[in-house]
Amino acid sequence: MGFLDIKQATKSYGAVKVLHETDISVEEGEFLVLVGPSGCGKSTLLNMIAGLEDVTSGDIAIKGRSMLGVKPADRNIAMVFQSYALYPNMTVRGNISFGMEMHGLAKPEREKKIEAVAELLQITQLLDRKPGQLSGGQRQRVAMGRALTRDPDVFLFDEPLSNLDAKLRVDMRTEIKKLHHKLGTTIVYVTHDQIEALTLSTRIAVMYGGHVQQLGTPKEVYDNPANMFVAGFMGSPSMNLFPAKVAQANGAPAAEVTLRNGETALLPFAGGSMAGHDGRDIILGIRPEAITDRDGADRNSNAVHMIEATVELTEPAGSDTFVVTHMGGRDITGRFRADVQVEAGDRFPFAINMEKAVVFDPETEARVA
Repeated sequence: MGFLDIKQATKSYGAVKVLHETDISVEEGEFLVLVGPSGCGKSTLLNMIAGLEDVTSGDIAIKGRSMLGVKPADRNIAMVFQSYALYPNMTVRGNISFGMEMHGLAKPEREKKIEAVAELLQITQLLDRKPGQLSGGQRQRVAMGRALTRDPDVFLFDEPLSNLDAKLRVDMRTEIKKLHHKLGTTIVYVTHDQIEALTLSTRIAVMYGGHVQQLGTPKEVYDNPANMFVAGFMGSPSMNLFPAKVAQANGAPAAEVTLRNGETALLPFAGGSMAGHDGRDIILGIRPEAITDRDGADRNSNAVHMIEATVELTEPAGSDTFVVTHMGGRDITGRFRADVQVEAGDRFPFAINMEKAVVFDPETEARVA
């Protein structure tokens, strides 16, 4: 039994089921991120934990106690919203204090908590300002400060950074991660941003179509995606997914791929995987960082194979250069070193690390190797 247990939880609106049977057990101190595209059911699940939505069937329990029929105010949870939800006519001090006043906490204790969270979040100098005088990042810190004074069992974050600009999002991600390390609190965090999910979480639940597609650590989800949706959704740029066929290369199974000019190339599978599947149509998945220039390839891998292919496009990105070629009828992106001299139209040797390749069934889209 976990600290927070979601057991076969579903949510339906009439005949429409928006969240299918969901099982997730969250340990105390974990940082679970629910990630997926709009409409996948992640915010619905968060609202069910908060008590803002009823559970149609199944159960949600916190510290072994079922939350069915328990009002949001009685769940000892704290929620941080996308919209900050601050009172514009109150100062920062008033906003942070308000919830404690409603719970009847004595003023000396309130002041002690306000000072503590203000110092923790570095907003002491803002306590006498009103929300209208604050930046987006400062408002989000105030919203977090209000939640922190509750000392809840579980923190719930509903896309808290989506209203911030790109640089501020990165800064606030760092602050939230520091906060989690310092306090060891249990957090359930909703986002559609997979980079946010990978950088913040101890575990990720990737959601799509009302189902949890995969639940695991960031490394498990990134390196070993359960299906093509997870493979394509997690990572930026996303995993390259392209058709291939299982063939033989020097008596060992290999992926046969078609290049832009109609030529075919063989990429032997690492460790003899896919043996006995000759002639099978597959979808090959390879991350951009496993497709690079010769000198940038992993020197510790024994499964790096070279393919000479035509460069379609180059995209300088500061520390890297993304290089696009064509395989299996799809554009394929490789991550090259920034100083590699390569131009569109060049015939160039691509180093492909097949230790990092994964294989999917084109019919079911499930992973097979």
